[in-house]
Amino acid sequence: GLSRLPNLLSQKKPGIVLIELGANDALRGLPVNQTETNLRKMIQMSKKSGAKVLLCGIQIPPNYGQNYTMQFKELYAQLAKQERIELLPFFLEGVATRPELFQADRLHPNVEAQSVIFQNVWGSMAPYSSLLKKLP
Repeated sequence: GLSRLPNLLSQKKPGIVLIELGANDALRGLPVNQTETNLRKMIQMSKKSGAKVLLCGIQIPPNYGQNYTMQFKELYAQLAKQERIELLPFFLEGVATRPELFQADRLHPNVEAQSVIFQNVWGSMAPYSSLLKKLP
């Protein structure tokens, strides 16, 4: 995500950037501060380009240990506060506890989950209503 973002920002010139990344970092057990650094860079690049940012938080399973799981969960709220951006605390709310909404790998939401995820994200877009009215 981080390596592709500069090119996308310059090509697309978005008014709003939704950032929902970090799950793969957690699944690989990367240090939380590394994920934080990457997310912060993406947020700052997006803001510098003139875009508003919505950070979409994730939560990881408790089998990564209580400390790591909590640090990861808190990361998104801390970044949103420090960077003064909007936060959707958990974009898989209403999906994560429903196994039937996941693909066979039990990691990726399936087609049926998309409407729930859409409602979660759309509900967090109110602060950007003036920008949304300008969409074609």
